Amino acid sequence: MTPSELAPRFFIAVAVILLFCKLVSWLLGKVGQPPVVSEMLAGVLLGPSLLGLLWPGAQAALFPAPLLPILYVVGQVGLVLFMFQAGYAFTSHRVTGLAGTAGAVSLAGVAAPLVLGILLVLGMAGFVPIRADGVSLGVSAAFVGVALAITAFPMLARIITERGHTGTRHGLLALASGAIDDMVAWIMLAAVLAFASGSVGPALVCVGGALLFGAALWLGGRRVTGFVIGLPGDRARLLGTVALLFLVAWYTDEIGLYAVFGAFAVGVVMPRSEKTDKVVDTLTPIAATVFLPLFFTYSGLRTEFALLGNLAVLGFAAACVAVAIVGKFGACWAAARMRGEPNGVALRVGALMNARGLMQLIALNVGLEAGIVNPSLFTVLVVVALVTTLMTTPLLTWIERREARAPASTPSLVPAGTP
Repeated sequence: MTPSELAPRFFIAVAVILLFCKLVSWLLGKVGQPPVVSEMLAGVLLGPSLLGLLWPGAQAALFPAPLLPILYVVGQVGLVLFMFQAGYAFTSHRVTGLAGTAGAVSLAGVAAPLVLGILLVLGMAGFVPIRADGVSLGVSAAFVGVALAITAFPMLARIITERGHTGTRHGLLALASGAIDDMVAWIMLAAVLAFASGSVGPALVCVGGALLFGAALWLGGRRVTGFVIGLPGDRARLLGTVALLFLVAWYTDEIGLYAVFGAFAVGVVMPRSEKTDKVVDTLTPIAATVFLPLFFTYSGLRTEFALLGNLAVLGFAAACVAVAIVGKFGACWAAARMRGEPNGVALRVGALMNARGLMQLIALNVGLEAGIVNPSLFTVLVVVALVTTLMTTPLLTWIERREARAPASTPSLVPAGTP
């Protein structure tokens, strides 16, 4: 298709995506699910799992194959802008003793699901068609382990923001733990891709590039962002911020760490001021309302729930969900408790860390493009992402009601700055 043919297809596709996401958001809002979960589910429903099954002609006309890369790229814009806002919000509160507890929670949240996922694949690979052609069992097992170890950091940030938990101890602890968790997981994913390709180059580039990026932020991040925010005029500051974000996103994408981490890091080092607030308030609504739903739809278009008709694949999906919940929710809760956090804080952190939606979808798309994930495994892990994300809000609500019934228990909504 030529660009002049793709343009009208893009406009109608975006209109359908945004309106359908709004409809699903309204329906799921009745049962307390946040908009971000609705967007993820809506993306799947617009793909071959529902629309393609009921009306394949309409699905093919709305989302022709040449349009998919455009949806992906525009969706990345939304991710970058949103994660910039999440990084900026992260610095607005401080929690005493956060680093040690966040490190322990993230370590547990990576190690437990990684090991359990690898063991699950090694035990069931002979019975389930989850290996792509030419891919070794070790690579498949390592990929599943890494995918289960991922936390949906941007989604976690949105749930915390939408529920008004930004300044709470469990909210900040979950954000810090999720950031560390996903950075480690993406480095491990780079190692898996390197092993699959037979070259250590990508893993070395990722680790070395991350260290260089961290040093640059430490030494000059505040100066550069201060200069951008100090530019005269609102438009100049907006343009400078977006240009800086996209440059950093390009760099972190190139080294294999992914663009969202670069955007989050820029948000963290931005100077807190009314000028910065105005830039963030201008960018965030556009990103959340227009751009992010496009990425969810892109992933949904590659998900085929019909593959779960195979009983072996369905059984593997159920086992993956169980392992994912035990390995992430259980391990993070236990780690937080061992660090002395109140049970309410630990339960909330476990529930938030258990959500995998967005970042797992990103990892799955990377694996699919690299040829180490087949359609069956892709669909199974999308199920994991959906279930673990859909259960987050009901879990948080249950925890709140549980504490309301036991007012004498230790409060979990500890204000930021309280040890």
